[in-house]
Amino acid sequence: MADPAPGAAPATPAPLRLHALAYSLGVTAAVTAAARLGLADALGEEPLSVGALATAVGADEETLGQLLRALACHEVFRETEDGGYTHTEMSRLLRTDAPAGRRAMALLAGAPFAWQIWSRLDEAVRSGQSVFQDLYGKPLFAYLHQDEPELGALFDRAMAKSGETTAAAVAAALDLSGTGTVADIGGGRGTLLRTLLDRHPALNGVLFDLPQVVADADPALRTGGELADRCRLVAGDCHVGVPVKADTYLLKGVVHMWNDATAVAALRTLARNAPAGSRVVLIEQVLDATDTPEIATVMNLLMLVSQGGRERTERELRSVLTRAGLEFCSVTPTGSVVHLVEAVVPGP
Repeated sequence: MADPAPGAAPATPAPLRLHALAYSLGVTAAVTAAARLGLADALGEEPLSVGALATAVGADEETLGQLLRALACHEVFRETEDGGYTHTEMSRLLRTDAPAGRRAMALLAGAPFAWQIWSRLDEAVRSGQSVFQDLYGKPLFAYLHQDEPELGALFDRAMAKSGETTAAAVAAALDLSGTGTVADIGGGRGTLLRTLLDRHPALNGVLFDLPQVVADADPALRTGGELADRCRLVAGDCHVGVPVKADTYLLKGVVHMWNDATAVAALRTLARNAPAGSRVVLIEQVLDATDTPEIATVMNLLMLVSQGGRERTERELRSVLTRAGLEFCSVTPTGSVVHLVEAVVPGP
């Protein structure tokens, strides 16, 4: 191994780096435990001793100290000189009142089903298929909403919170000049759509998703809400049909859940009913253009093991769109982890 540059910290030997990677599931467990215990909510603006935190969350003082020490190594909480703990930027994201919080995401990452599917990643790599249905007898979303409704609600909250961090960036980067109606396909509770309607007062919107998801749409988009007069909620399944007319169709974080054959079929179904000349904009991580490959590559594996999907390179996204009968146009960065991948529905 080469000597480190003068003044540089000694490099961690490869065996220790591999050891840390192999046991990084412990980091997932630690973050999830912190979320379940409510540590971030128990800790205010002033540092607290381990004993005070243990009393606040109903934990054993000694073992809570073990957990906090592990978290502090990853900058989730910070140990003070007197052995107490205080917040960091990341630990604040585990608070229930954090504007762009990640508590729901942390709970979801450590949910029982997540451990089960990750443990069979090698099987998914061999087969090219998700292992979820083999384990639970049905696809992920059906399982979450039918068998584990509390987990289903947690998933929806996690996706909504995640969407909040990118919605503003997407809205700023997305050119909607000439668009009268925008349809968010698979738009969840409507976080992005609400951001766009707020930003463009003359814009109309359509939120399209499964019935149980649309039923829990942002109150501002529902009947009686402040944006209801400019928004229509449509329940359906984009694999069956998208009975929605719009100038611009958005699919944010949707196509990466599908393998190529499913993605092509769904996009072809959408294009079949869309007006000629309308735009289709995929909002996705782009593997060969991301600034955060450590996130995108792990999400790539998560999509495989959970749903048989994948993150894609620009070339792969272009191929999917072209095979669906769409005319590829461009890829635009948003300043966040996602890009805008745009295509057009061709004329007759």
